[in-house]
Amino acid sequence: MTKRKFTIKLLSFIFINLLEEIATSFRGRRSKRGDQKKELRNKYRINQYIRVSEVRLVDQKGEMLGIVSSDEAVSKAKEAGLDLVEISPKAKPPVCKIIDYGKFLYEQKKKEQQQKKASKGHEMKGIRLSFRIGPGDLERQQRRAETFLTDGHSVRVQLILRGREKAHKNLAFDKLNTFLTELEPFGVIEQKPKFSGFQIIAIIKPVTGKK
Repeated sequence: MTKRKFTIKLLSFIFINLLEEIATSFRGRRSKRGDQKKELRNKYRINQYIRVSEVRLVDQKGEMLGIVSSDEAVSKAKEAGLDLVEISPKAKPPVCKIIDYGKFLYEQKKKEQQQKKASKGHEMKGIRLSFRIGPGDLERQQRRAETFLTDGHSVRVQLILRGREKAHKNLAFDKLNTFLTELEPFGVIEQKPKFSGFQIIAIIKPVTGKK
């Protein structure tokens, strides 16, 4: 086999493997989205799958129609060209609403995504400083903390003391307090600097109204 043929064959092999990896990745993402949608569908019973004798019915305009039989509720939904969705299964009797099921699932998925996003926005972030940290590194850590606070995260600041550095706790407190003072435009101290073991810890939270 010539060198040229070998190169062509090798490139073809690499290209085929790359296409397979892309296809596998795409199938995985599609499968994950399908699982999420299936999970939502399993969470809410609709139409003939609502197997109770009576339901408390809410129409498509949000008006309460009172307690009716499941069959009657399904019939009313069909007359409106919509679906009967069990939105509160634990109520007695269960609360069902006449709505567009596809649109309802989309709105529920959107709500869950917003809740996850909001939950993520309250994560505690961490900043670690050393006793001998230089001005350049200190400034970089300060910018990181500013970014976290601006994004709505609380920040846990640790100043680590090693060996003989523990004998200079006063200097360490001064260094940490100076760091926190620089962050005053972006956050307020939730937990004042506190010595614990080999470190001094403080927590600063975002200024109200900042995001």
